[in-house]
Amino acid sequence: MRSIGAFFRSVLAMYPGIGRCFRAGVLCIGMIWLSGCGSLVAARSSTLLGISNPGYPHNADYLEYQQGRLTEAQLLDRLPHIAMIGDSLSREFYVSSIGSMIWRSKMHHRCNWFLDIDASANSAYSLYERLAQETPLVACEYSSVGSWVDFGENRERFLGSWFVFSFSQQVDLILAEKRFPDLVLIWIGGNNLRWTRSVDPRQPEKIETGLQKMAADFRENYTRQLGRLVERALEQKQRRAIIVFGLVNLKSFFEARDAAEQIRKKNPQFYPYFDAVLQRFESTKPEYRDNMAKLALMYNEELRAMVGDFNRKLGGDSQVRLEYSDALAAVDFSDVEVLHRTDGWHPSTKAHNMLAEAAFGALRPSLNFLGIVPLQKIADSR
Repeated sequence: MRSIGAFFRSVLAMYPGIGRCFRAGVLCIGMIWLSGCGSLVAARSSTLLGISNPGYPHNADYLEYQQGRLTEAQLLDRLPHIAMIGDSLSREFYVSSIGSMIWRSKMHHRCNWFLDIDASANSAYSLYERLAQETPLVACEYSSVGSWVDFGENRERFLGSWFVFSFSQQVDLILAEKRFPDLVLIWIGGNNLRWTRSVDPRQPEKIETGLQKMAADFRENYTRQLGRLVERALEQKQRRAIIVFGLVNLKSFFEARDAAEQIRKKNPQFYPYFDAVLQRFESTKPEYRDNMAKLALMYNEELRAMVGDFNRKLGGDSQVRLEYSDALAAVDFSDVEVLHRTDGWHPSTKAHNMLAEAAFGALRPSLNFLGIVPLQKIADSR
């Protein structure tokens, strides 16, 4: 080993350019790590809670499983499946050190309002946990940190799943599954609110036209990906449902952020990455906030109209139920406690609980449409 080390040191001494190339290579690898914020795999959780009780949904399937006529995979395949498409607001994520962000964006799943499986009091009581009290199910999380509503072409991926999964790529993952979800939830578009990237704020006379174009493009791209899901849902032999959630209420969010800024001024130890959000997300700066909040409302109106267009084409007797819901857009985020104590922007555990409660309240019509019968009330162990 010593001789090998001596050999490399002598080579580097004679050809210093090799050392620079090596360091550049290491830097490139590091940049690849930093660029990627997508999930390596779709996080899944499943529960057989109540299925062993006679008279409960899927009990006959459970008996077949006990008798060895079904594998566990086949049993789970018969349970209701719910899938989540989203961005960092549907993940337990916040801006912090580079290493910490990489770890959470790649490896940290099942700790958010949709798919938290931690029963401790300090974790979110997730939508999955709430649904598990009503029916055995399989939940699949496709949300990707940094994701956006994209045009959907040129989706070939260098290094596979390491980079951000855009809306179209999350749809790709769902369509690649053998088992199409019974219920698909979509809450994505926050990263499309970076209006200063597309519109020059130094030309105020062009801002309104620029925002309108952004809203039109957003609807066109969203429509394309939603159409792919609807088309596949129509091919299924059973009913399927899709819920499109409106974007978050930014007006109340900014009220909380202003309160966080005042706290930080008094004690800089709070919200240590507060300014990092401003650097990464220029549209959140005070002088740009109004247009950002306005654009979010414009997007929501486009989403509502888009779903209306789809439903007129589907007709009243369709086996696909498509709904626009403002349940998450109506959540009041004005309390500073809803912001994470690290960056003052992403949701805290309290906010994840609020989102889970709001989303759960919006599911009943779709669950009824799918014929998902609630289990007998099970005592809440939390």
